[in-house]
Amino acid sequence: MIKIYKDGKNSREEIFSVVEPKVDVSAVVSEIIENVKTNGDKALYFYSEKFDKVKLQSLKVTEEEINSAVNSVDKEFIEILKQAAENIREFHTAQIRSGFEIKRADGAILGQKIIPIEKAGLYVPGGTAAYPSTVLMDAIPAKIAGCKKVVIITPPNKDGGVNPVILAAASVAGVDEIYKIGGAQGIAALAYGTESVPKVDKIVGPGNAFVAEAKRQVFGKVSIDMIAGPSEIMVVADKYSNPKHVAADLLSQAEHDKMASAVLVTDSEILANAVSNELERQIPLLSRAEIARASIDDNGKIIITETIDKAIEIANAIAPEHLELCLDKPFDYIDKIVNAGSVFMGRNCPEALGDYMAGMNHTLPTSGTARFSSPLSVDDFIKKTQYAYYPENALKGLYKQVEYFAKKEGLTAHAKSATVRFEN
Repeated sequence: MIKIYKDGKNSREEIFSVVEPKVDVSAVVSEIIENVKTNGDKALYFYSEKFDKVKLQSLKVTEEEINSAVNSVDKEFIEILKQAAENIREFHTAQIRSGFEIKRADGAILGQKIIPIEKAGLYVPGGTAAYPSTVLMDAIPAKIAGCKKVVIITPPNKDGGVNPVILAAASVAGVDEIYKIGGAQGIAALAYGTESVPKVDKIVGPGNAFVAEAKRQVFGKVSIDMIAGPSEIMVVADKYSNPKHVAADLLSQAEHDKMASAVLVTDSEILANAVSNELERQIPLLSRAEIARASIDDNGKIIITETIDKAIEIANAIAPEHLELCLDKPFDYIDKIVNAGSVFMGRNCPEALGDYMAGMNHTLPTSGTARFSSPLSVDDFIKKTQYAYYPENALKGLYKQVEYFAKKEGLTAHAKSATVRFEN
């Protein structure tokens, strides 16, 4: 059963505590990465047989496989994928930024230009569930940014194929290449390249502990989006909220993972008890009831505060991945929210809307990193380059200052590079 705390009565340590994963996979992941670096495709085939229990004939998904998958998926879902993709494109197109140029009176010109990352690698989880939404959320911003090559890796199924809905989503999103590789070995393949898999410049997308650790270890060789932890949701709700709705929203994240965190913060003890009872009623009805049960029992909590303003304060302290404001006037509070991945406002905006159809990205910072990190966006697939142009007279107005500054740092060659142009 979910635990109930009272702010002020229970300590902040109790309120903010979560059960952390204790498995250290760093040594195993390091060995896998080294094997892929050394042996390339041979290592990838080995790990597919070892971990995925399938002997692959090839790593790359063919056009025929993609077309067959698209034809096998029901037409209604294809249309839903297209509608979701359209909404995601609309939201992320608004994120496009342009460079700038400054022209000074002395003729100097300074500027910054925006350049897309050339090759993006997207990890799409497999295993217990298929996530075509992740394909759309990761691939579409990369395409909007202008990446020349967008590559997906995803674990193969027991038949050596890829779930058709993943391939259908990839087709809708305009993905360039797809490979049947999962786990740390897939991350290594994207980071270092093999005979079949291209080396990319950035790797994005969620995965299990092995994937997260592999991303951590290859960072620096390539860029990554973030190290994502278990999913989180926080619901801020008042006494007028429907406990059935609040419980359902909490369970929408609890069913992801036994380590997921679902938290209700409310100023109503009556709502707190009603939601607790509603959770007990709804959990047995879920297809992933065992996972949701463990999540609610281990990391679920209800925090009772004196006011909604106090609830907002707690939300900012926890910095949740998903934050719902189940209130009649959520816009009264949005400016007070400074730490959250995505905010869902009002009584009719469940977090699942953001997962699939609203258009905002669902790859979000977890584990409190919303204090300094942002949702995946077009910005993740660009880089910035600065440039400067100084004619002789513009440099003449600054070279002595450059010389003085450089000598203060003991860098006489720096100083000389400026003064040499005005000798004799």
